[in-house]
Amino acid sequence: MAQVMTFDPDHDPDEIAATMQRDGAAIIRDAMSPDVHTRVATELEPWIDRTPLGRDDFTGRQTGRTGALVARSAASRELVMDAQVLDQARRFLDPFTNKIQLHLTQVINIHPGQGTQPLHRDRLAWGGYIPREIEPQFNTLWALTDFTEENGATRLVPGSVSWPDDRRAEADEKTQAVMSAGSVLLYTGSVIHGGGENRSSADRTGINITYCLAWLRTEENQFLSCPPEIAEGLSPDLQALLGYTMGNYALGYYSDPAEIPDGLTDILPPERAVGRAPARDKGNSFVS
Repeated sequence: MAQVMTFDPDHDPDEIAATMQRDGAAIIRDAMSPDVHTRVATELEPWIDRTPLGRDDFTGRQTGRTGALVARSAASRELVMDAQVLDQARRFLDPFTNKIQLHLTQVINIHPGQGTQPLHRDRLAWGGYIPREIEPQFNTLWALTDFTEENGATRLVPGSVSWPDDRRAEADEKTQAVMSAGSVLLYTGSVIHGGGENRSSADRTGINITYCLAWLRTEENQFLSCPPEIAEGLSPDLQALLGYTMGNYALGYYSDPAEIPDGLTDILPPERAVGRAPARDKGNSFVS
């Protein structure tokens, strides 16, 4: 029977990275401190309660999806910037990019009565045009509630990252990411997965925070979900993850539509929009 490997937070990061390469998924138990868990849940509760349900079978007609978490919840930023997760994300994505960026922030709240989500690969957000040898995406799903077989723990097919598109998983190749509240599921854009059926009487709530190659279009438009007037108060590292930096040479500059600043080029780095000078590194060649 298939299973998702579960690790303690202090486990050897090399072994976790190797598991991600082989299986496309792993769980780190108790990755979120009780303090962060309480603050995240408190800050997001009003937004979750006001979120409408999905309008199709894929997003889930009994599932709420709440975004803009960086702007709406200060505690959520700590999950986005979690050092262990970012280390694993960079290990996975660095062979294909100079930088990584924040791809998506979303609470996924599965209500009782929600059926299973179709199994899929998240990398299909780019339409299947990225060659299979390039891994575009690294994902997390933080458990705000316990994830159980009954309440809709994420279904996974470990090891399916290299399967051909027409291969269908047998029953014994599927499993669920059962984990306690405060744990985090790591999974790649290539592993086959889907939301589970909630047969319980309570919501199953997780926070989906994902990262991708900095030269790709992101699923959540961070410049609209977290515009400059909010992003300017964040840390430089978080600003960069949001996309307020050059993705590569000549990738992501802008021009001020209202003026050409005195003494400056009209080709401006994104950092200027949030009030800081750009970092000088291999992926950032414009200066103000």
